Amino acid sequence: MERTGAQMIVEALRLEKVDTVFGYPGGAVIPIFDALYDARDIRVVLTRHEQAAVHAADGYARVTGKVGVCIATSGPGATNTVTGLATARFDSVPLVCITGQVSTAMIGNDAFQEADTVGITQPVTKHNYLVTKRENLAEVLRKSFFLAASGRPGPIVVDVPKDVQNEVREDVYPESVAIKGYKPVGRADPEDLRTLADALAKAERPLFFLGGGLVIANAAEAFRKLMGATGAPAVTSLMGIGVVDTQNPLNLGMLGMHGSITANKALSSCDLLVGLGVRFDDRATGDVARFAPRAKIAHADIDPSSIGRNLEVDIPVLGDLRTVLDDLLPLLPAAGRLGPWLAEIEEYKKLEKSFASREVKDPQGLPSPREVLATMRDVFPDSVVATEVGQNQMWAAQEILFSTPRHWLTSGGLGTMGYGFPAGMGAQAANPDKPVVVVAGDGSFQMNIQELATCVQEGLPVVVLVLNNGYLGMVRQWQELFYKRRYSSTCSQAQASCPRGCNTPGEHCPPYMPDFAGIAKAYGALGFKTETLAQLRDAALAARESGRPAVIDCRISREANVWPIVPPGKGRFSLTRRIQ
Repeated sequence: MERTGAQMIVEALRLEKVDTVFGYPGGAVIPIFDALYDARDIRVVLTRHEQAAVHAADGYARVTGKVGVCIATSGPGATNTVTGLATARFDSVPLVCITGQVSTAMIGNDAFQEADTVGITQPVTKHNYLVTKRENLAEVLRKSFFLAASGRPGPIVVDVPKDVQNEVREDVYPESVAIKGYKPVGRADPEDLRTLADALAKAERPLFFLGGGLVIANAAEAFRKLMGATGAPAVTSLMGIGVVDTQNPLNLGMLGMHGSITANKALSSCDLLVGLGVRFDDRATGDVARFAPRAKIAHADIDPSSIGRNLEVDIPVLGDLRTVLDDLLPLLPAAGRLGPWLAEIEEYKKLEKSFASREVKDPQGLPSPREVLATMRDVFPDSVVATEVGQNQMWAAQEILFSTPRHWLTSGGLGTMGYGFPAGMGAQAANPDKPVVVVAGDGSFQMNIQELATCVQEGLPVVVLVLNNGYLGMVRQWQELFYKRRYSSTCSQAQASCPRGCNTPGEHCPPYMPDFAGIAKAYGALGFKTETLAQLRDAALAARESGRPAVIDCRISREANVWPIVPPGKGRFSLTRRIQ
């Protein structure tokens, strides 16, 4: 069948079972959007910024497990995708980003809206292509979807010049693909599995460390069987939240800088740490010389470059986690021999409860972040939760309960402010009947606030909770703890009339700025301002019942901090105090 390159792109989307794409049109991709005009089986969500389009495709991919797709034009459209691509690359999210390019004859001539998209995006993608010949387009698209989803997933860029989009040719979309030198890992070496099983049989204090790789591999259910068989407890990375039910007594919580006291103390005491789909990044390990000091370390992952990169591993297991866990299960000893270890962990939990009871009330009567999130948790149980980055992200990770994976969306590796709202938007497009709540800070929400227009236009009832403390909260917290309270450029209420060097927020401060509720209403969404838990509950209930996009501007204690905290580069419990 004869078709243009643009029509071939749409046919590829259809054959890859893509039902939703996110994008922003421009001169170099008009042919693609023209072809999509007649594709009634593919929903096109018009975002208001290309970065948001990538984040939305990312959120769609994380909740569905499918490849997310976004489209951007050449030059500035393509360069605007870089942050979203880097975010997806860090967190191993399967994406295909299709960008337009100037006609092949103009490449390299500094043509209008020309940029070296392949060169710019190469460091932040799993792979990328510049398609200079129409006859290669179908094969490149097939390879791109295969690469995005196989092995360790990641984003792929396909840069298509405008003349290639317009050229008519008779071709067929390939049914299979073979890429020379690319062989995704499958089953692990049986000997490595036996070594790991033997270590688990001998360990008196085993501890599992669960990462996002388990979510990506759809291996959560397999791990739950493994946990049941061993009776061993687990800690999670930020990305591993949801693999095990938050309320399971064997789930000790998140590890690392802002992890739970129980998780971090268990790490310091275990004699075998089994990392599954984790990167052992610096936020989790702190000082690697003091990380799990008594433990033999095992690491199972699909990416060979991740094993042993950040710390020495005693038992490496290379393989797809779904098959690793299935093959490991029959080799394991029966549960029931870890009583002393579990009793020790119960003492850690008591210590954690004693710290939680020391929270000091805000002098102005504003609710604490924990109280706010508990209220939202009650009103929106079993919702998809996306977060921005900073204090809001850590509070959400600590307080919100999850019983299943793919309900927690956050930028773990790159730490991208502006991620959460468009990612939540993409999740809502994928699950129109599922409540989606975005937990944001007053700083990060403004990074992509324009996507309120997309939510209103597309009928996506995302609820944004702004934990508004009038600061860039996490930076301010570090300034308080490590820079002698020198609040430099972190107060979002500061005006020219304010005294230079002010670090004493109070009733003398200027009004909060901006008016998030007013902005939401200007876009056609619902907007609420709350300063009490009663007001918050009423606003949340109204937002839930409305079926419309909503923003809840919730004022919280201005100098609330995320506790506990392990200072960067330190070992466990260098700082665990809680103040408000």
